[in-house]
Amino acid sequence: MCQKEGYPGSVGIRIFPVSHCFAINVPVLHGLACIEMKRFLSVFLTILFLSAIIGLSPYDIEAAAYPFSFPPETVDGEKPMPVIGFIDSHLVEEGQTLLQIARIYGLGYNQMALYHPEIDPWLPEAGMVIDIPSKWIPPPTRHRAVVVNIPEMRLYRFFEEHHMVRTYPIGIGREGFNTPVMETRVVAKIENPSWTVPPSAWEKYGRKVMPPGPENPLGDYWIGLAANNIGIHGTNFPWGVGRRVSHGCIRLYPEHAAQFYHEVDRGMIVEILYEPVKVGVRGDLVFLEAHPDIYELFPDLETHAWTVINGAGVADIVDPLKVRQCIDARKGVPTLISRDP
Repeated sequence: MCQKEGYPGSVGIRIFPVSHCFAINVPVLHGLACIEMKRFLSVFLTILFLSAIIGLSPYDIEAAAYPFSFPPETVDGEKPMPVIGFIDSHLVEEGQTLLQIARIYGLGYNQMALYHPEIDPWLPEAGMVIDIPSKWIPPPTRHRAVVVNIPEMRLYRFFEEHHMVRTYPIGIGREGFNTPVMETRVVAKIENPSWTVPPSAWEKYGRKVMPPGPENPLGDYWIGLAANNIGIHGTNFPWGVGRRVSHGCIRLYPEHAAQFYHEVDRGMIVEILYEPVKVGVRGDLVFLEAHPDIYELFPDLETHAWTVINGAGVADIVDPLKVRQCIDARKGVPTLISRDP
């Protein structure tokens, strides 16, 4: 499937399914876009044909990477991040669930449930076309390497030298085992890890150490962090991505764990943030992305939103009504809040 979402000055394209899923922006300059688009579509069709021949499944898709450049730093504060991604669309097939569709597009269950509260996640109507919220505002970052944002249940891997960012949906700690907010670093990388079963689960699993294999909840890859015995890892229960399911660790889809494992090195800084509201820009337009305050840290999320907006220096060009509507909806996607012209 190929999706387009236009905005002034560019054409956006995202491709599914290929072994290396990606997104590009093609500037519309002096009438050359149509020529470049024809060349790109020729390559695109060839890739789709080869993918069909070699029999790739939807879950062989890697997480998408997007062109991205950090905004220039200012004395008064950091400028809003650029909006990445686009709203895709999907034709629901017989028997598909929202969880399966989410995984195909590199989303977690939470994103689909927030964006489509009207749809039964287990029984979406076959034949209907639904929007896929593959659009984000990257969170603020000091180290520009790996950032986890807890409220949106999403991880960002920045490649500053290549002007790219890749993003992954995650599962986080369940109630009573909250994933901690912290700045830490990668201290271990293990393929086919064993899992030390906590005493509370010895009776359930009948053992103290779970060897590698399909029953191991760590999946096939473990990226250990320096603090609190927390790690980023795969899972034997992919439908927990986009949910609060772990003992504090950060879970990735199995296919994403394999990919992310090779994108990080020991010593790399990992920032785990808690930011339910983000401000971004695309061209001259300002967007707000609001998520549920799952840890209930903010008594008034709208007040916090205005703190973020003022810090970004865009308060004078946004519509207060649109801000309130975005906060009330909390759909987890960038929403236009610029004043009408």
